[in-house]
Amino acid sequence: MCALKIRQDACELDFLSLGALVHRLDPGIIPFRKATSFDVHVSGGEYNVSANLSDCFGLKTGVASAMVNNGIGELVQARVREKGVKPYYKHFEHDGVRGPNIATVYSDQGHGVRAPVVFYNRANEAGAMLKPGDFDWKAIHAAGCKWFHSGGIFAALSPTTSELIVEGMQAAKAAGAVTSFDLNYRAKLWAALPGGAAKGQEMIAKIVNNVDVLIGNEEDLQKGLGIEGQDVESSSKLDPNAFFSVIEKAVKKFPNVKAVATTLREVHSTNRHDWAAVVWIEGEKFVSPTMQLDVIDRIGGGDGFAAGLIYGLLAGKKPEEALRLGWAHGALLTTFPGDVTMAKLPEVEQLAKGGSARVQR
Repeated sequence: MCALKIRQDACELDFLSLGALVHRLDPGIIPFRKATSFDVHVSGGEYNVSANLSDCFGLKTGVASAMVNNGIGELVQARVREKGVKPYYKHFEHDGVRGPNIATVYSDQGHGVRAPVVFYNRANEAGAMLKPGDFDWKAIHAAGCKWFHSGGIFAALSPTTSELIVEGMQAAKAAGAVTSFDLNYRAKLWAALPGGAAKGQEMIAKIVNNVDVLIGNEEDLQKGLGIEGQDVESSSKLDPNAFFSVIEKAVKKFPNVKAVATTLREVHSTNRHDWAAVVWIEGEKFVSPTMQLDVIDRIGGGDGFAAGLIYGLLAGKKPEEALRLGWAHGALLTTFPGDVTMAKLPEVEQLAKGGSARVQR
């Protein structure tokens, strides 16, 4: 049985995430320097998990985030509504010139030997202005919430966003929710803040001290938590033993953490990946099978894994079943354009049980 104490009473929310919403401009396989049109995807590592859990898995989810009162904000709000995610917004007025802004992500998909390219404009971002006190956590939790989630990219946006995550985690735990954090360590973001990487590790430690479930790969654990391990660049990306050895050090440093999970990905080309996943739950280790992916858009695959895993745990599945649901959903998400799911639960369940890509008649 899973050691996580998940509420079994009636709750208004199964899952609530805290993070910045962004809009991603995607010209498909066309490099940006040659692009003449774009698709617009609404995204955010934390929001993606809420959207996936609502749209594919049918859970009651919410997102706490910054919202800008302009046309881009209206676009983002409409997409959030379409996914069935309940919003809790701190509103900011745009001055018509410089912001505050909904951040823009630019990313072409690449193809074959040509890698995807991702870059950002996070200048004057409303999400980075969020701070403790901006959300009434007591009121949000009054009707019940089973699971609270945030992530490392949001933590690295400003000194106040990390403090807000700590506040949110502590409020969630006080209200009886399970807490999770996706490390998503980004060295460039932490380096840009006062105190750099050292301050980043200090803030991540404050957050992780309040976390039940930690998501992150071997590099995330080493760099985000300040844990020594082997050279992640020279090791196999599909070796679960290397990951489990770092976990033992992580949970010794943070004994409150009850579960740690990650995806394992070996990239052969932009469109051909080997894909697996692992989870550690209070000393027990579980490893998924490995499958070959024919990737359309890799962005959001990790958030897809997190959503499937969390759904399985919330649904009371055995750890190996929850792992397989995450592994299958993350794989399916890479076959769709955009950052959030277009899969249906029966498709996820079929693939998790070993289903094939034969024509469904």
